[in-house]
Amino acid sequence: MYWTRRKLLKTGALGVLGAAAFGHAETTINLGTITQGSLTDVPKIDESDYETRREKARALMAENGMDSLLLTGGTSLSYFSGIRWGRSERLFGVLLFKHKAPAVVCPAFEEARAREQVGPDFRVFTWHEHECPYNLVKTVHADTGIAGGKLGIEESVRFFTVDGIRKAAPSLTLVSGDPVTVACRRIKSAKELEIMRRANRLTVEIYGKVLTNLSAGMAEDEVSRAIAAEFQKAGVPGGAFALHGENSAFPHGTKNRQALREGMVVLVDGGCNLNGYRSDITRTVVFGEPSAKQREVFNAVLAAQDAALAAAKVGEPCGSVDDAARKVITDAGYGPDYKYFTHRLGHGIGMDGHEWPYLVRGNKLPLAPGMTFSDEPGIYIYGEFGIRLEDIMYIDEDGGKLFTEQSRSLDNPFG
Repeated sequence: MYWTRRKLLKTGALGVLGAAAFGHAETTINLGTITQGSLTDVPKIDESDYETRREKARALMAENGMDSLLLTGGTSLSYFSGIRWGRSERLFGVLLFKHKAPAVVCPAFEEARAREQVGPDFRVFTWHEHECPYNLVKTVHADTGIAGGKLGIEESVRFFTVDGIRKAAPSLTLVSGDPVTVACRRIKSAKELEIMRRANRLTVEIYGKVLTNLSAGMAEDEVSRAIAAEFQKAGVPGGAFALHGENSAFPHGTKNRQALREGMVVLVDGGCNLNGYRSDITRTVVFGEPSAKQREVFNAVLAAQDAALAAAKVGEPCGSVDDAARKVITDAGYGPDYKYFTHRLGHGIGMDGHEWPYLVRGNKLPLAPGMTFSDEPGIYIYGEFGIRLEDIMYIDEDGGKLFTEQSRSLDNPFG
């Protein structure tokens, strides 16, 4: 089995990946216990947080001329309500209204399960298997006093749902819900920031335990299993993929496998899910003595990470942070443009491993306090090796700051 970054994100580890994903195979690493201490004091999101989020959503709906907002199974549904619900062909959705209590549209046979999760102010409307759930969306709007108006659609709602509502309720104008959902989720509260800080620091600690105990001949999957096992010991789901040698030049992995040998680069990328929030850390080390070229590339990537952090000032456009990092790498001789630094600088992160906004060229959205991003420049040289350094950055009034200590040397990558 091999794991790419895309597979990690798709499976939710950084959400559910752990021993269940990698199995319980033995590894050659026995690391003991995590020294960070108990995670029982890490904050948790509660009903008061959900209500605060819905209040902000209602204000943004008013600002954007939106009368209602549809959320179906997925992260935004959980963000605004605490409801965990999968997607299927059957419509389960929550409708937030500008001036009325939220409403749940639910298959009738799931009503009891839905009521276990909804808050006391939620209204529940059910539909039977032979009925059209999209007609019920129209009925709920009429019951709420909205014959027409604008219905915002959260970005991950599937097309057949949108199409069904459009046909059943032509009096509703369907618009993007991004001005509400994205605008809310991209600004993290102090509680969210603290959860993310703990998740990312735990990830770095686990990486340090594993990557300082490598041995010749280890397979990439063996390193991944060791990391997943450490997350399991810590009581959180998590994992990472590992890339050795030439494979590290593939930013998201490759089907090729490499056993560990002296002088090889080892790149690991992944994280965990702590109380609903994701970490995402990449560390690159060398097994043995680094070469002069490996040191040169590492130092260029580190300088780019520093430049991005320095450029991340409140009010500056997101794209300017990518520009700052890319200039350093180009000036170091690894340009132009995307030649060796092949991807954007960073992505937003929170409840999802990748979410709005993005640190990418041309993104004019101004940085604001409470935003969180990966700061992950890299240089990838096919046929030789790749080096990426990734830490999570948050924005406060003074600019960009990291949740974790950077890896500042190939000789002592964990300080």
